[in-house]
Amino acid sequence: MGYYLVFVGVFLWCAMASHINGLAMMDGKLMSSSANNYDYGDALGKAILFFEGQRSGNLPATQRVKWRGDSALSDGKLQNVDLIGGYYDAGDNVKFGWPMAFTTSLLSWAAVEYESEISSVNQLGYLHSAIHWGADFILRAHTSPTTLYTQVGDGNADHNCWERPEDMDTARAVYKIDANSPGTEAAAESAAALAAASIVFKKIDANYSSTLLSKSKSLFDFADKYRGSYPGSCPFYCSYSGYQDELLWAASWLYKASGESKYLSYSIGNQGWSQAVSEFSWDNKYVGAQTITNGGILWWEERLGQV
Repeated sequence: MGYYLVFVGVFLWCAMASHINGLAMMDGKLMSSSANNYDYGDALGKAILFFEGQRSGNLPATQRVKWRGDSALSDGKLQNVDLIGGYYDAGDNVKFGWPMAFTTSLLSWAAVEYESEISSVNQLGYLHSAIHWGADFILRAHTSPTTLYTQVGDGNADHNCWERPEDMDTARAVYKIDANSPGTEAAAESAAALAAASIVFKKIDANYSSTLLSKSKSLFDFADKYRGSYPGSCPFYCSYSGYQDELLWAASWLYKASGESKYLSYSIGNQGWSQAVSEFSWDNKYVGAQTITNGGILWWEERLGQV
């Protein structure tokens, strides 16, 4: 099992974050400040292009990866729910909602923090499209205030058959979480993804941004009220850190997106959950939550004249 979708999302964010520690703007492009002058703009473009190759569903006319075709156009049909679209996880044909949402969160974070740098190499529109594709799937998967479809495809069955998604003939099992079978990690991560994406599209499409934020709040309420660790994607994606990090991560993004102090209060009030860690991953988001929450605290302190 490969974590390629998540890996490229992390790579993209880390590559942009490293801008403050070694990249420089040269001739309108992101370049290394070292003597080698690596073209990081080109690397960024390839990282974003990767996501077009992972698309599932009806592909748009603007699709640049031409050897990909429409696929999985009946996902969710037997359950009377539209689960077409989203991203395939790796070299397989499963759509894992939890890591897909984390990837969407990271892509959005990169777009929010490094908008001008990404725009300077003409990649911002492509990045927006990648975020839109992931966010749209999450919106479709959240079919009621207490329901979120979290996976399409059986990982074990799928991994026994190596085939292109366009030729797929394996069964498309569908999995969901609800009030009776909660999965806090998946619901809270989806809330974080939509909140982060709402910031990206706030100046581009206000109505879409508003929908993203509204659904993010719904998912957060669901995740927080019906708590329970998510077992659905194990043994491929197992929760080792628990669900508290996802709740803090989601609350921090909701505060950043909405400005509503209750989400900052939630993070501060539950800071006992947080811990010092040496990783930031699809499973453990404490570092991300701490980073965003600390930014919110500083903003309030400055506003109140305490800094």
